[in-house]
Amino acid sequence: MSATATAPAAAPAPEVAVEAVTIERDGWLRWLTSTDHKRIGVLYLYTTFVFFLLGGVEALLLRIQLGQAESTFLEPERFNQLFTLHGTTMLFLFVVPVMAGFANYLLPLMIGARGLAFPRLAAWSYWMLLFGGVALYGSVFFNPPEAGFTVFAPLSDDAFLPNAGVDAWVIALLMISLASLGSAINFIATLHHMRAPGMTWSRLPLFGWAVAAYSYVTLIATPVFLAALAMLLIDRKFDGAFFDPGQGGSAMLWQHLFWFYAHPAIYVLVLPAFGIVSEVLPVFARKPIFGYRAMVWATVSIASLGLLTWGSHMFAMPLNDTLRTIFTITALLAAVPAIVQICHWVATLWSGTIEARTALHFAAGMVSMLAIGIISGVFLAIFPVAWQLGDTYFLVAHLHYVLFGGAVLGVFAGLYYWFPKMSGRMLSEGLGKASFWTMLVGLNVTFLIGHSAGLSGMPRRIYEYPESAGWEGYNLISTIGSFVLALGIALTVWNVVRSVRRGSPAPPDPWHGNTLEWFTSSPPPLHNFDAIPVVSSAEPLADIRRALEGDGRAGA
Repeated sequence: MSATATAPAAAPAPEVAVEAVTIERDGWLRWLTSTDHKRIGVLYLYTTFVFFLLGGVEALLLRIQLGQAESTFLEPERFNQLFTLHGTTMLFLFVVPVMAGFANYLLPLMIGARGLAFPRLAAWSYWMLLFGGVALYGSVFFNPPEAGFTVFAPLSDDAFLPNAGVDAWVIALLMISLASLGSAINFIATLHHMRAPGMTWSRLPLFGWAVAAYSYVTLIATPVFLAALAMLLIDRKFDGAFFDPGQGGSAMLWQHLFWFYAHPAIYVLVLPAFGIVSEVLPVFARKPIFGYRAMVWATVSIASLGLLTWGSHMFAMPLNDTLRTIFTITALLAAVPAIVQICHWVATLWSGTIEARTALHFAAGMVSMLAIGIISGVFLAIFPVAWQLGDTYFLVAHLHYVLFGGAVLGVFAGLYYWFPKMSGRMLSEGLGKASFWTMLVGLNVTFLIGHSAGLSGMPRRIYEYPESAGWEGYNLISTIGSFVLALGIALTVWNVVRSVRRGSPAPPDPWHGNTLEWFTSSPPPLHNFDAIPVVSSAEPLADIRRALEGDGRAGA
């Protein structure tokens, strides 16, 4: 038998319940002081999903206001505050850190490590994220920010918006960005120095490659954003003039610095979701991923090109045509590796032995919704078209197809796929599929119509519109769709709450997975592995299973 086959089998199923009870008896104090990467990952996931639900409620309130012409449901100031909180929450408090939650939990298990390289840094990063969220939402007790999640000048000017809400936004984003930077450093060190014997870079799971790309982009772009936040705080509190044209500063400087971070951040959002889908599809198609090396190069290319396209958000600004042309080319090029990945995902499913589990539904739904987002993004990457559509609801629709259709559906695919491993319990397939179809219908009803509203001239960031504009029908449909979408999310929330307490016990490997996290019990023990397995391919657990089956036949 090979060295791979001699690795010990995963813990038997009866021990699952014992492990779950042990975790319960540890109490919350052990969780709050833990440096175990698995517990930190779970804390990340719980925290970010609470923020996700808060951001969703804010979105519903915004949609109620816009669902009727000349609505008085919200005052203009309240609408702007909710708009700012919604955008900041979804981008900085959910989609970016929820990916760190998955990475904290899964990365050491996938690469056969006992833990992360810097356990205390992982815990510190989580607490910085939580404190940042508390700082942001603490502002609702005095004066929430109302400058939009981009905080463009003059909205960032203390003379224009002297309230403390913007200060709270800046302090919150400083802490959240430091948390992201700490996580990125931790993941890079873990990937470089803690892989199992035999796990070369060419055998690394695609989720690991996605986390590596995510981490390097974060490492490059986040310090720029931290500097911009520090400069903004100096402007507001210490009479600085970095972004004040009246004192020799430049309002465009903030946009350059913000989008140099925020545009790659969009790729940071979707890259781990790409990695999740690349792990889910082969398992439920019962065949290896199509074109492993091409998928790796596509992941690296998306991350690299994402750092060169920030100017595509600034086509309406006074840039010269040469720069606009360069940013158009780089933005169009960035779509190519994403299309390559979509083609490879479809090829993986093609002629596979499909097992239609809920995780596969969400993964396939992510692929189809991402395709719509990429198509609309191609239009916005061309600067003469962006002049007409870049400040309309066409952009809102595109952004949500990429972020919700791409990143969030990918997150839900990962949740249904790895929940048994994390909790030792199985989620309900019936509730899961009902949640998927409800979310898919709600997503398209809410945002597909936004393209038409944008083409009809409806600008974004408005809190009301006249009946004569002809946009009420679009907005009413979108508002109805948002409540359908919320119902689909609620079904998953109920599924999780119900399954944590009453779900059927999960075996160590319920899906017959390919990667090493399925080699241990559900949930895994504190030390992850009794013995570190030796890796001989990009599908190490499939190799172990085949070797053990071969020994069984030989013994028979």
